[in-house]
Amino acid sequence: MNVISTEKAPKAIGSYSQAMECNGFIFTSGQIPINPETNEIEDNDITIQACRVFQNVGHVLEASGTSFSKVLKTTCFLADMADFAKFNEEYEKYFISKPARSCVAVKTLPKNVLCEVEVIAVK
Repeated sequence: MNVISTEKAPKAIGSYSQAMECNGFIFTSGQIPINPETNEIEDNDITIQACRVFQNVGHVLEASGTSFSKVLKTTCFLADMADFAKFNEEYEKYFISKPARSCVAVKTLPKNVLCEVEVIAVK
């Protein structure tokens, strides 16, 4: 197993890695809309937060030696399912290969953000 880390995505808030690689598979931790340059949460707008989340996911994938086109599965967490349509508009810009996906609404996300995404990809 290999630990994946990049300065282009937010540092882990707890005792976990940004991603792990094992047997050619990449498993990312959930990415939230923290700007890695400022360590601040992006605006309280689902479109802006989703865009930042996908940028962070992209940087972790890049550091892992893979890309959005090699994502097999996504798990998406929303603070409010009413945001699904706007979230999905941004999602479709990045995940054009249409990986398998689960999307659930949760009571609260870390730092009270509006969305979080984790992925499984191949190298």
